[in-house]
Amino acid sequence: MDLRYPIGPFVPPGPLSPDLRAQAIATIAETPARLRGAVDGLSEAQLDTPYRPGGWTVRQVTHHVPDSHLNAYIRFKLGLTEERPTIRPYDQAAWANLPDSRDPIAPSLDLLDGLHARWVRLLRTMGAADFARRLHHPESGEMSLDDLLALYAWHGPHHVAHITSLRQREGW
Repeated sequence: MDLRYPIGPFVPPGPLSPDLRAQAIATIAETPARLRGAVDGLSEAQLDTPYRPGGWTVRQVTHHVPDSHLNAYIRFKLGLTEERPTIRPYDQAAWANLPDSRDPIAPSLDLLDGLHARWVRLLRTMGAADFARRLHHPESGEMSLDDLLALYAWHGPHHVAHITSLRQREGW
C-alpha cells in the first residue's frame, strides 16, 4: 500500500450527478467528526509521529485540513460571486511547517467544525448551474465547482486515512 494515498490518489470524476453531488456533500459534512475520531485519545508523542517516513506528523495533518478547507470554502465563494476567478495557490508544505502547526490541535478541530457547518449549508443551497460555474487555478487549469466538490470530498477522507492507517499499523 502506498502510505501517501491510503484511499488511492484523487481521480477527477467529471460532472457529478445529483446523487454523487449529495454523497460528496455528505462526506464533507462528516469530515470534522471523522477527523476528531481519528485523533481521539492520541498522546502528544503520537500526535508528533509522522504518518509515513518523511511525511507530516499527525498534528501537522490535523492543522492542514482546516487550512486547506478554509481555502476551499473561499474558492467556492469566489466561484459563486465572480466570473471565472483565478484562485490563488499556496505552498501547503510551507504552511505545515509554520509554528502554529506545532500548536495544540483543539482549536483546529473547532475551526473545522464551524467552517464545515457554514460550507455544507452553502453547498446544500447550490443548484446544478452553480456547480457548473468555472474557476481558474494557475497550476491545475480550468475547473468547475463540481470538480472542486469532488476534490474536497476526497481530501478529508484522504487525510483521516493517513491517521487511521498509522494508528492501525502502530496498534494505537
